[in-house]
Amino acid sequence: MSFKQVWSVIVLGIAGALAIPVLADVVPPGTESEIRERLSPFGSVCRTGEDCGAAAAVADSGPKSGEDVYNQFCFACHMTGASGAPLFADVDAWAPRIDKGMETLMSSTLNGIGVMPAKGTCMSCSDEELQAAVDYIVEGSQ
Repeated sequence: MSFKQVWSVIVLGIAGALAIPVLADVVPPGTESEIRERLSPFGSVCRTGEDCGAAAAVADSGPKSGEDVYNQFCFACHMTGASGAPLFADVDAWAPRIDKGMETLMSSTLNGIGVMPAKGTCMSCSDEELQAAVDYIVEGSQ
């Protein structure tokens, strides 16, 4: 072994020995059980067919109303006009869209239009729930 190799081993050994006390200070504060609790998962996944308690009750609560879908998924853009979205209850903005027919409105809702993504980001909504949301918007914009 050459002098250079021996010196490298010595330097690395000293650096490693010096790093151990530094790493000891990195351990987060608290007891082991407190640390374990902070690192526990935030939530869980409920799969179809599993008994998931309250999560199952929410899933079985029935279809969302058009107003509920609008308030949860459509409101952000259609109340602010984000990215050029027509505003809720803006008769002039909605009239030409409504004139194209409900089939066209639903096609735009299901497939997306412009920067609006498919289903308006409500991937868990059924076609019936989305239809109810479109009906709600149309009724409020005539």
